[in-house]
Amino acid sequence: MFWTRQLIYNRMKIIHIIPGSGGNFYCGNCLRDSKYVDALRNLGHQVVKIPMYLPLFSDEHDIKDIPVFYGAVSIYLKQLYPIFRKAPAWFDNLLNSKPILKLAAGRSGSTRAKGLEELTISMLLGEEGKQKEELDRMIDWIAKNCNPEIIHLSNALLLGLARRLKEKLNTTVICSLQDEDVWVDVMEPEIRDQIWKLMHDQAQHVDGFIAVSNYYGNLMMKKMDLPAQKIENIHLGVNPDDYRYINSVEKSRTIGFLSRMNFNNGLDILVDAFILLKQSDEFKDVKLVITGGSTGDDSDTMNSVKKKLKDSGLRHEVDFHANFEGEARIEFFNKVSVLSVPVRSEKAFGLYLIEAMASGIPVIQPDHGAFPEIINLIDGGICYQPNSVESLHETLKKVLRDKDLLEQKSHNGYEGIKKHFHIKTQSEKMIAFYQKTIQAASNEYI
Repeated sequence: MFWTRQLIYNRMKIIHIIPGSGGNFYCGNCLRDSKYVDALRNLGHQVVKIPMYLPLFSDEHDIKDIPVFYGAVSIYLKQLYPIFRKAPAWFDNLLNSKPILKLAAGRSGSTRAKGLEELTISMLLGEEGKQKEELDRMIDWIAKNCNPEIIHLSNALLLGLARRLKEKLNTTVICSLQDEDVWVDVMEPEIRDQIWKLMHDQAQHVDGFIAVSNYYGNLMMKKMDLPAQKIENIHLGVNPDDYRYINSVEKSRTIGFLSRMNFNNGLDILVDAFILLKQSDEFKDVKLVITGGSTGDDSDTMNSVKKKLKDSGLRHEVDFHANFEGEARIEFFNKVSVLSVPVRSEKAFGLYLIEAMASGIPVIQPDHGAFPEIINLIDGGICYQPNSVESLHETLKKVLRDKDLLEQKSHNGYEGIKKHFHIKTQSEKMIAFYQKTIQAASNEYI
C-alpha cells in the first residue's frame, strides 16, 4: 500500500495525475505539478503522483513503483488500428515500458496536437472513448493502492477521467487550468469547437478548478463557459531555497533562454536580437546561453538558428546546454544575468520566469498573456511590445547597459518571489481550496 489506512487528522490524501513529456524538454506543467507534490508533502499531506502518456523526468526516484498509465505508444496504436486493442497483455506491457516510452518521447509528433485530434476527442469522452479499458485499469490501481480524498487532474484535457473517477472512488476531483488553448486552438475550427464543447460538458463532473493566473482564469471562463465561483486563481510557486541568489550585476553579461527550443517559444526571435546586439562594440562581451531541450519536431528551428549564428560568426559566442534538469539548471542560472523567452502565443504563466527571478535574474518578456501580471507584481523584469526582434533588441540594450537598473530588477525579483510566489504559501492556498471544495460538495448532499 502507498498509504496507511489509519485516520490522521488534518492530513489529506491526494493524488496528482500528471501527463509526462518524457524528459526531453523543459516542461513547465510537469515541473509545476511535481513541485506542488513535494510542497504538499512538506506540509504533511500524503501525495502520490501518477504519470500519464510518457514518463515525467529522467530522474523519477519517487514514482519508480507507479506505472505510466495511458502509455503514449499503446493508446496511439489502439486509436488508429483496432487490431492492437486485442493485443496480449505482455505486448501492451512492452509498449508501456519506460524505455520504450522515453524513446518515443524524442520522436516527432509525440507532444504536439496536430495528428492527435481524434485521440484528444476520444480521451475527453472518457469511458465512452476508445481508452475505456485503460481508464478502468487506472481506477483499479488507485482503488487497490490509495484511498484519496482529492484527485487533482493536471489540465482540462484530462476531464474525460473525471466522471468515472468520482463514481468509482467516491472522491473530490479538482482540475488545474494551464495552456489548454495552446493545444486546442491550433486544430481545425470544427474540431477545435467540438473539443471546447466536450471540455465544457465534462467540466460538470469536476468539483473545482485552479487557474495558474488571473489572466488564464478569465480566459478559460469564456472558452469553457465555466461559472466564476468554480474557479480559484492560484499563481505557481517555487521554493527560493532551491536556487542560488546572485545579483545579476555581479555576473558577466549573459542572456539566457530556458524553454523548449522551438519556433513557438521564439528561440529564433531571441537569436536574431542577439545577432543584432552583437553588431555594436558596446556589447561585444555579451554571451548567449540556451537550454530547454527539444524533440524531432524542433529540428528545423534548431538547424536554422545554428546556421544563422554560424553565418554571422557568432556560433562560438553561444552555449547550448544539453542538460536542463536538477543541478544543471542551477548551473545555467548561475551563468545568466538576464533571461528572455519571447513566446509567440499568450501563455497562462511561465514557470521559468519565477525560477529565474528566484535566482536573481531579471526577465524580459513580451507584453502579453500572463507575463505582465507576473512581472509587474514584483517589478522583477520588463515587458516589451510588440514581440519583435527590434523591440526585444532595444529592451536588451536598455537593461544590459544600465547596471543600476539591472541590480534593482535582480533584487526586486528575488524579494518578490519570497513574498508573492513562495510555493509553501501557494500550496497552503491550494489545500484551503481543496478543503473548501470538499465541504461544498458534502453540503450538496445534506
